[in-house]
Amino acid sequence: VQLQASGGGSVQAGGSLRLSCEAIGITFTRYVMGWFRQAPGKEREFVATISGSANTGYSDSVKDRFSISRDNAKHTVNLQMNSLKPEDTAVYYCAVALDYARAIKAASLYNCWGQGTQVTVSS
Repeated sequence: VQLQASGGGSVQAGGSLRLSCEAIGITFTRYVMGWFRQAPGKEREFVATISGSANTGYSDSVKDRFSISRDNAKHTVNLQMNSLKPEDTAVYYCAVALDYARAIKAASLYNCWGQGTQVTVSS
């Protein structure tokens, strides 16, 4: 299984970015996908999750600003990030949970991780 994330960059506060993650080597439609992030000096934290049936979940810090979606034909999960804040600055990782069908938030339940993409939001 390989996960290839893209779409990070630098933006001013209030701006938007869209992250994408392509999954290679799995039957994509079956599995839960998630986005996590890790800021310098902090632990990795949950951002958003989407099940194979497109049920979603979000952390309280990004709810109403971020939107997760999946394109099963392209084996891709996307994270649309709007109204970005400096505290959203982090390396963002996509991940897949091969043992679950429902949307899950615990990082320990995800089996495979992408390489990470940097998001920097300036004030």
